[in-house]
Amino acid sequence: MSTIASNLQAIRRRISEALQGDSREITLVAVTKQQAPDQLREAFAAGCRDFGENYVQDAVAKVAALSDLPIVWHFIGHLQSNKAREVAAHFDWVHGVDRSRLAQALARARPTGRGDLNVCLQVNISDEATKGGVAPEGALALAREVAAIPAIRLRGLMGMASFTQDVALQRRQFGLLRRLRDEIGAAGIPMDTLSMGMSQDLEAAVAEGATLVRIGTALFGERQRKAAA
Repeated sequence: MSTIASNLQAIRRRISEALQGDSREITLVAVTKQQAPDQLREAFAAGCRDFGENYVQDAVAKVAALSDLPIVWHFIGHLQSNKAREVAAHFDWVHGVDRSRLAQALARARPTGRGDLNVCLQVNISDEATKGGVAPEGALALAREVAAIPAIRLRGLMGMASFTQDVALQRRQFGLLRRLRDEIGAAGIPMDTLSMGMSQDLEAAVAEGATLVRIGTALFGERQRKAAA
């Protein structure tokens, strides 16, 4: 068994244990930034079907290199509006929509033959200036705007907890995202996705209702830092 396949089994065990018997289905998105196409093929062979990328130029090259595989592509990084065309053309999901103007740019650029683009609104649940996302109090208004845009399918919310070992804090922040999802649903905008949880905090995210986790390091190992030029 390959290292990636072994790591994937370990991640799935962690998810299963965190579910504590809950039958909820969890989508695992393999975060593949700085990973070579051969490693993605290995992950696909191990059972991964959803792959997430942060950098548009690298991602487009990988989409082309792996076009023979039925991969679901997720864009999960901060996205500038001037990159919307490439993302709308090559991806199935965008997880970092934090403003209506970006959603409109994605919708205008979405090829008609691709179907609606799945999007999650990014919410700044940790209240950290270094993290993107709409403020929690603005999430409902943004959801109303995005849900009305043609060629966009609003699927849910995405958030990142503080980088901390404090599980109680992680759960409070993820719990905030779940409550926002429920409040937005009660306002008439149903959503089926909570994109939250990474390698270091997936247990807290799953305990608070995650339906999608974004896993890189636990699957592929620590990324190698590029040497300075």
